[in-house]
Amino acid sequence: MATRNMGTMQGSGGKLKWVLLAIAVIVLCVIAYLYPSLRAYSQTGAAYSARVVCSCRYIGGRELGDCEKDLEPGMEVVSLSEAADAKRIDATVPLMAAESAEYREGWGCVLMTPKERDAIR
Repeated sequence: MATRNMGTMQGSGGKLKWVLLAIAVIVLCVIAYLYPSLRAYSQTGAAYSARVVCSCRYIGGRELGDCEKDLEPGMEVVSLSEAADAKRIDATVPLMAAESAEYREGWGCVLMTPKERDAIR
């Protein structure tokens, strides 16, 4: 009659749990290390997108969908919305950054300060 040694089977399962836990900890450490850079790139991308699309829309007179073609490759993660009555473009990178640019007569499209953005929300 054949028998199994349950001790060795449980031991390998326990090792697998520790390996997976170690991998999870390493992944979290890498994310924590890279987060400031990712946030900065997201902020820059949102600001760039808001400014370019605002200029295209309110100075160039093109439609919002057509203006999205002017963005650089890799900017697909940026979501754009328009507040036509305020002549404002809002750009967001989910969970990371948000920027707004508005058309101002005589100045063109300018990025709004955080204080200005908070006042409209």
